[in-house]
Amino acid sequence: MPDADCRQKVLIIGAGPVGALAALYAAGRGDEVDIYELRADLRDPSTTPLNFTKSINLALSERGINSMRHAKCEGLLSAVLDESIPMHGRMIHGQGQDGKLYEEPQLYDAQGRYIRAVDRAALNKRLLDHLERMPNVTLHFNHKLTGADFKKNVAWFEQQVVPKTDHAQNPTGNVSNKSGKGRPEEVSVDFDFMIGADGAHSATRFHMMKFARLAYQQEYIDTLWCEFHITPRISDSSFAISPDHLHIWPGGSFIFIAIPSLDRSFTCTLFAPESYFTGLAPLSPEEFVSSFSKNFPGVCPELISPEDLHKQFTENPHLPLLSIKCTPYHYKSSVVILGDAAHAMVPFYGQGMNAGLEDVRVLFDFLDAHDVYNDSSKLATTLEERRAGALNAYTSQRTPDAAAINDLALRNYHEMSAGVKSPIYRMRKWLEETVSVYFPSLGWSTQYSRVSFENQRYSEVEKATARQGRTIVTAAGLGFVGLSGLTAFGLLRKDGLRSIRALLDNLKI
Repeated sequence: MPDADCRQKVLIIGAGPVGALAALYAAGRGDEVDIYELRADLRDPSTTPLNFTKSINLALSERGINSMRHAKCEGLLSAVLDESIPMHGRMIHGQGQDGKLYEEPQLYDAQGRYIRAVDRAALNKRLLDHLERMPNVTLHFNHKLTGADFKKNVAWFEQQVVPKTDHAQNPTGNVSNKSGKGRPEEVSVDFDFMIGADGAHSATRFHMMKFARLAYQQEYIDTLWCEFHITPRISDSSFAISPDHLHIWPGGSFIFIAIPSLDRSFTCTLFAPESYFTGLAPLSPEEFVSSFSKNFPGVCPELISPEDLHKQFTENPHLPLLSIKCTPYHYKSSVVILGDAAHAMVPFYGQGMNAGLEDVRVLFDFLDAHDVYNDSSKLATTLEERRAGALNAYTSQRTPDAAAINDLALRNYHEMSAGVKSPIYRMRKWLEETVSVYFPSLGWSTQYSRVSFENQRYSEVEKATARQGRTIVTAAGLGFVGLSGLTAFGLLRKDGLRSIRALLDNLKI
């Protein structure tokens, strides 16, 4: 526990997984923590998610697990992992030229490591339950951040009596004050330090931009997504397909994926260009199912009935995918933004939540390293100066890392939608995993393993993968030259062809 003089009044904006974990880190260090959330209590099943989907399954990997581990909350990580489903690899679905359906498993990692499917609501509930038991934490639901002065360190909130039910992109609807007239009741709150973890449409970032010279880049990619649902088998309530995999139906420019849930159902997502959705919309139910089945064989009627497939497509929202980059992530010693508020990314690497949780760990590592929680610090600076130094260091390190995983996530859409079927992709994966297993001292690993099963900085992952790629290209070039020489030499000999064939057999080419 830090000295009393080092305790700060910390405001956390956003009670999602990233904000809740940040609150656990701050409260565990003795800070007085107040969490303000726009929506009603996220543990209440009646609270409408910001994207209007019924359930959100997420991929939890090492970075997120490690960040929860460092929160040092007894029982938290084990409870989260107990409510997760291990996914050891991808299961690629398709249809052969003979018309037969096939499934092809692809392990994620040569060393047997795996990611986990977790329910966002269940994870959020665990985090909030732990926070609610801490005496120095207060939860404020139905509070909208309407303003902030980061020079005077004061924030204003509208206290909403009617629970928030509209979309994040329309944050002013469906609110009222106690009298039902005019604007909702507003409260002002003083603070020492604010952490904004309020998502891609962050109010914290919006108000911070009035003070910080913040460079901001936002991109909506030409891909929409729609959620579908695979129910358990009617005969025995078991999983309809393997629960040990993330299932993929690659379609080139579009993709259909399925992630297992604890209730033995699957949460599925269709990702496709807007033109694809537009083309399906006017079709009759029969035409829709026929078109869908051509691109994603084995989904309907094998896993989803034609009626349910068409109903889910027409009733569930078709939502955009947003990519955000910005810098800096802070303003002086007053405020910092984390997670999607700082670097919203497309979901194709399964790292959005994991990167956000890792933000929390990295931030508090810097706060600790700069003696923010050490009143006996030998640094001849004030607490505010030490905190400002920590936030500056955080922005300097985290900005290139977030940019790297943002770019990797965009590129991974091609790998998931088409690359997983490519012989070149499979050859490189096999080569990198073989070197990793038999020559571990070389430090080789696949890009996916570095991202999902290690804690190496994202920017360093990108550089290491590029180095391995150059090495493979060089080795392939030398191998081609050598093989060409052997071929020319062998053809001059009576047994040349037999020798070359034996060589290729030994190389398993």
